[in-house]
Amino acid sequence: MHILRTAFALSMLLAAAPVFAVKPFVADYNANWKGVSAKAQISLSQASGNRWNYELSINNSLGSSSQITVFDEQGDTLRPLSGVDSTQLLFKKMQKNATYDWTQNEARWTGDVKPDRSGPVKLQAGDLDGMLINLAIVRDVAAGKSMNYRMVDNGVARPQTYQNMGKDTVTIAGQPRNATKVGRDSDGKQVIVWVVEGIPTPARILQRKDGKDELELTLRSVH
Repeated sequence: MHILRTAFALSMLLAAAPVFAVKPFVADYNANWKGVSAKAQISLSQASGNRWNYELSINNSLGSSSQITVFDEQGDTLRPLSGVDSTQLLFKKMQKNATYDWTQNEARWTGDVKPDRSGPVKLQAGDLDGMLINLAIVRDVAAGKSMNYRMVDNGVARPQTYQNMGKDTVTIAGQPRNATKVGRDSDGKQVIVWVVEGIPTPARILQRKDGKDELELTLRSVH
């Protein structure tokens, strides 16, 4: 009986354990941004306690772009706390700052934003910003879950549903890897993401607007 009780207790612990564990990484990408080749990096680092910094940076001859999200973990939920989105293009510079106040359950934006995009937007449990959806997709593909999200970003809240588009091959560091291809097509934008088992970040991301490529990232290495 003792063995059975121990086995049962262990099975309950495993069932309760989160499927997805957030771990630090640095991923380098080859990129194409605004029609010009670029270098990009996505990194995840622990800030303090269960707070994390998640950052995307892109650089090419036209300029640079950076998106930083600070989030925490609530069980198996990734919860945005703040964000900074900045772009430098020749003589033009823009920056938007986001604050997600989970005490008041509202999000607000400051900086280079239109008055009707400053908020507040009412928050709901499970809301993500645009950056965190990348992590959520990797997590949910690995767990075989549906990919239905509510994105609260840039002053609006929108439902986003990604569909499984089947298997594909992505070449990473000269080696072909099997990938799961998922995507969405809404609001005049198409986003396709390739996920490779065991890699904590998308192996490839393609964003299109009105049929034209806006951004493409292809993984070179991750550590």
